Amino acid sequence: MSKVFEDKFSELQADMVSICLEYVENRADEIYIYCSYEITSRTSNFFYKVNGKVLRNHELNGAVDGSGGFRYDTSVERQRGVLNILDSNIKEMVKLCEEYDREMPTEIKLIYNVANNSLKADYRYDMVHSNDPDKIGSVVFLEWFEEMKSNM
Repeated sequence: MSKVFEDKFSELQADMVSICLEYVENRADEIYIYCSYEITSRTSNFFYKVNGKVLRNHELNGAVDGSGGFRYDTSVERQRGVLNILDSNIKEMVKLCEEYDREMPTEIKLIYNVANNSLKADYRYDMVHSNDPDKIGSVVFLEWFEEMKSNM
């Protein structure tokens, strides 16, 4: 990869992490971001590990003990806002890959460790769900969520 392409691609991933970190108000152990781009299908979603629990974005208050009065704002508007930004970033990745004549990953799984400020990225380039009549991107996302949850 050329340095310019790598930098721009990394900036888009950093933007994804940033919006997900903002959603959780910097109060998470890890952030998990899922992106899928196959043929004409685009999917994105996110979940967290908070206080040792792996939770979907709308379940975050299940990790709060309630003694400090803190509650996450998990409103539909905030969730939709994050998903819109993630989707926009995927579109920008597609354009970037086309501009630099690079193959766009069909699947991106990002795991951001908040305390260590470290990002792990896993890319796939083969069809993950398009060749399966019973799967769509959101099903693959839920499978990943369940896998991470069962690892706890």
